[in-house]
Parts: sequence; structure tokens; C-alpha cells
Amino acid sequence: MPPEAAREEIEELRREIRRHDFLYHAEGRPEISDGAYDLLFDRLKALEAAHPELITPDSPTQRVGAEPRDDLPTVRHTAPMLSLDSTQSPEEVTRFDARVRKAVEGDQVEYVLEPKLDGVSIELVYLEGRLDRAVTRGNGWEGEGVTENVRTIPSVPLRLFEDGAWIPELLAVRGEVLMTLSAFEGLNQSLLEEGAEPYANPRNATSGAIRQLDSAITARRPLECLAYDILEIQGASFRRDTERIDALKGWGFRIPERIEVARMVEEIFAYHAAFHRERDELDYEIDGVVVKLNDLDQRTDLGSTSRHPRWALAYKFEPRKEVTRIERIAVQVGRTGVLTPVALLRPVEVGGVTVSRATLHNREELERKDVREGDRVRVQRAGDVIPQVVEVVPEPDRDRPLPFRMPERCPNCDAPVAVSGPYTLCPNRFGCPAQLKGRVVHFASRNGLDIEGLGSETAGLLVERGLVAEPADLFELSVEDLLPLPGFAVRSAENLVAAIEQRRSTELRRFLFGLGIPEVGVAVARDLALHFRTLDALMAASREDLQVVPGIGPKMAERIEEFLGDSQTAGAIDRLVGRMFELSVPEAEGKGGALEGQRFVFTGTLESMSRSRAKRLVESVGARVTSAVSGETDLVVAGEGAGAKLRKAQELGVDVLDEEGFLALLAQAEVEL
Repeated sequence: MPPEAAREEIEELRREIRRHDFLYHAEGRPEISDGAYDLLFDRLKALEAAHPELITPDSPTQRVGAEPRDDLPTVRHTAPMLSLDSTQSPEEVTRFDARVRKAVEGDQVEYVLEPKLDGVSIELVYLEGRLDRAVTRGNGWEGEGVTENVRTIPSVPLRLFEDGAWIPELLAVRGEVLMTLSAFEGLNQSLLEEGAEPYANPRNATSGAIRQLDSAITARRPLECLAYDILEIQGASFRRDTERIDALKGWGFRIPERIEVARMVEEIFAYHAAFHRERDELDYEIDGVVVKLNDLDQRTDLGSTSRHPRWALAYKFEPRKEVTRIERIAVQVGRTGVLTPVALLRPVEVGGVTVSRATLHNREELERKDVREGDRVRVQRAGDVIPQVVEVVPEPDRDRPLPFRMPERCPNCDAPVAVSGPYTLCPNRFGCPAQLKGRVVHFASRNGLDIEGLGSETAGLLVERGLVAEPADLFELSVEDLLPLPGFAVRSAENLVAAIEQRRSTELRRFLFGLGIPEVGVAVARDLALHFRTLDALMAASREDLQVVPGIGPKMAERIEEFLGDSQTAGAIDRLVGRMFELSVPEAEGKGGALEGQRFVFTGTLESMSRSRAKRLVESVGARVTSAVSGETDLVVAGEGAGAKLRKAQELGVDVLDEEGFLALLAQAEVEL
């Protein structure tokens, strides 16, 4: 694929994935199936692999995930809660096994196998054996504090079970909150009897219960929690994951059933096949099995990407599929002006969930599948809600209508559309109501100006009633303007006006993110702000000036320059800045540390601590730990039984420390053990 076409498809994929990340993780109301999401993500990974120059720090492949909601406290995780790389391919599982065996240099490989539960991920933090806090996964680095709600779940220990066993000073556990299918059916039956709307599936019911602001409501929901990992522990260490699972069980946690250990890839296939055969007979939802290294030091050696660990893999089931009919194809306009065709389906139940719509992605995808109104189509889902259209089901005796064509004018503002690769675009950025609603929401979002109370519903009302024709109009709103709007009273109107007023002064990075500049996510907005320091300097920057900023290549610079140089956009920005007080830029802060920039490799067994703890200690003072010895390695720490890595270090002349020397180095660096 030519670089320009790849860039355009990558941009649209990122937009689509980010939206689904938000809907799935922050809103608890996903619109597509896991299988459809995986296809989008896999496509993005493949394009970025083919065009590494287009990878940006804020790409969904470089990060973990989505942002927490605003109506619950935001809490930082004790350790990152990464997602798992996934596949449905046996060949990919075999390749994963081969990569692992190569990385551990011939050491014995042992895997822990467990069912991949389909619930809501949670972090449970215990201090001196008592439950201190519970946090949803959120974006992987921070989530929503839901401690009081989780306390109502009977299977969550409020205090670790001792019975003569030791209790760690700090214990952070990762678990999955879920609802069994039988309990879910009972809940829906009771809701119907009360005249309330039932839930679509167990995960939605669980997510809604966990995020309740009233914990008394959570207490009435039949929730369960299964623990399956230790994120952080102080006061003890383990060598294998099976030891940690036994410890979790001993402390009173419920763990997933049928956890097994495997040494050969054939055992993984057999385990997966057994669960797949029994999937429909289980009383809980699973969408595959998890394969993860048992040896914790080997995990440290393999490390992680910014999104997922290299030592684990989710081996998913094939999606469930059903046949239904497309009643109509509609066109939606997004915040960035992309026109997306959407199939409105005759409602069909797929894996226990009723679905009625699915995105058809773009003009080329629509033409490739030759999907038309009235067609019978096969749709699929992989454990969640709205499906993907897989293919058209042939009907030889039926006369099909003409192929669907994307409109020549925007369905929201009637502006002539433009074509960019496979995408159809409305160029009327600030004049199109559909785009304007999205831009107002983006401007007010958590990473933008963070205006509390200005969500999608309110933004829609402001645009529809003519109160906001561009973002600058937000700063002209009064309490009197808001009072006639549905849902607003004096207090809520005063609160929103005050929240907007507080954001007349903000950081330049937030302002830049809020503008919705193509290619500019959180990381790029920060880098632009730190480099140019003022909005005027950025607005005057040439394409060459932009490329000086780390991570900004020619194509990204072109998109940024085109956006900021557009007369309509520049006018909207000028009017916006005219209503604000200050766009500040804090000084950049370096990480620092006594071992800043040093590259470490650990090999062999340390008596005083696990390699994972050793890694965290040196990273806390600025060092970087890698899995392979090279000419760029500064120090190799060799414990008992060190082998090939030690020999390679000696061959390359890399400095080697034994355990005693390593402990002395930590003391010199003032690292607290």
C-alpha cells in the first residue's frame, strides 16, 4: 500500500479504535464485538508494522487503553493493568510458543492455562491484610475508585484469611468481577417484573453495578469476583505463577476453575478445545483461554510492550455467527468529518445478545463486500454486543437493488463532500453540526480542557439550540441561556457556567489536544507545547519546523500544517483564544535518578529477591532493563545458574556484577530495599 493511503487508513483506524475504547472501558456500552474490535486492531498493527515511520506515541497500539469516567474518583493503579495480545489462530499460538522458547535461551518452558473470563477487570489493594481500595481497569494506568461497591461482593475478602499464613505488607490483586448466566437471567426476570428495562448481557449488568454511585444498589446485584494475578506485593516474592495462585487461594480469594500447567503447545490446543466444546454449557461467559509463562523471572526477561506483556497470549474462540437482513444503510458523520456507512439490521440474537446495527467502515470496504440494502448477511460477535458484517449470503432468485453509493453532499450540513483514499469527508469542520457536536465534546474532554458537566448530550443541545456555533461560544454562555434546556435547573446551569469559566486559563497542551488537530493526541500535544511554548509560534511553524519535534514525521507535519493553516480553522482558533486568559506551558520534567540511562540485563537466580523486583528497583532510579545482552548493555547482573547471557557479556567485555556487587550498587544509589 502506498504510504499516503496507509497514513489515511491508519488515521481512521485510530479514530475508530479510540472511540470504541472509550465506549467499552469508560462508558460500559460497547457498540461492536470483541472480534470486530480485534480485526480493527490487527489491521492497524499490520499497517504500522509495514510503515513504522507512521507510528506515533499516542497510537492505540502504543498505549493500553481508555479513560475513566468523571463521576467516580480517579485512582492511580499500583502497577499497570495491561491487556493481552490475542489471536484465534493455532499457527499464531505456535509462533508465540517458539518466540518464548527462543527468548528464554533453552530454559525449560512451562505455561499456566486458565479460562479467559468475560467480566470487568478490577484491582484490589490490601494494606496489612485489609482491603484498602478497589479500582477499575480504566486506561490501564488509572481507573475509577469503586471501593465501597466492591466491598459488597461476598467473594471479595475484606481481610485476607490468615490461618497461620503470612500476610504481605502490600498486596495488589487483579481479578474479574462477573455475573453468572443463571444469576443474570434471574436479575433480568426481576427487572421485567418491576417494569424496568433488562440488561443486554452479563458484562453490561456487571459494569453498571460496579459503577453505581449508590453501593446499596451494587449490593443487590449477584456479583462474584475471581482473582487471577498479583500486580504488586511487598514483604514476599514468588518464583512461579502457580505459587501465587496457591497464595491467592490461601488468602481467601476465589480463583478461576480448571487452571492447568502445560509444557507443550499441543497441551494448549487440547485445553482450548475442551473449553470450546463445553462453552455453551458453562454458567459464565468466556471468550477463550489465557496462556502465560509460569516462571516469573522468565516473564521479566521477556518484558512488555506499552500495551501487553510478551509472556502471555489470549487464545480466543471463533466468533459466533448468525444470519439477518440489512433493512437500510445509513450514513453517520463523525467529529473529524468522516462519513461512515452503517448497516441497520433486522434485530437478531447472536450469542445471547440482540443486535441491530453494525459499521460498514468506509466506501472501499462497502464496495469490497458488495453489501446492499435488503441483503441477507452473516454477522458475528465474540462475546459482546454489536456485530460485524462478515459477508453477504447469496439469494440467487432475488433481484438486488443497485449498489449503495456514498452521498455527494454531507447529510448534516449539505456541504459537498471530499474523497480521501477509502474515506468520504465533510470539509465543513466548524460549520457542520455533527462535527461541531463532536468537537465541543472533544474540546471539553478529560485530556482537553476537562470541563465537568459538558458531555455529548449537553453539547448536542447547545449546538441544536443555536447557542454554540463554534467552540469560542462556550465562553459566552450564561445561566439564562442554559435554563430553558431539558435537564437544567439553576444549580446545574450555574455549575456548568462556572466550570467553563474556570477553564479560561489552561495549559497549552490541553488546548492543542482539544482543538482536535489530525494526528495530535495527548503525547503529541504535550510535545508540541513543550517545543513551541506559545500558540503563536506553533501557528507560524512551517512543515520543516514541525518535523524538528521528536516523533513528528513528514506526513504528520503536513496534516498539522494543513489544519492550522486553513482560514476557517485559524479564524475559529483566533476567536477562541480571544475569549481565554492564559495558555501556560510548564517546564519539562526529567525522570532523573542515580542510574539514569544505564542499561541492565539480569540472568540467573538471585537469592535476595526475584528478578522482577530487581528490575523495579533499578528502574526506580532511572535505569532501563532489557532482555538481551548487546554492545549497548552497561551492566549484567549474574545470579546463581547464569548461562548464555553471562558468556555473551564476557565475550563483549560488558561489566558483570554478582549478587553481592549488585546489592552494593543499590546501596550506593540509595535504593531502599
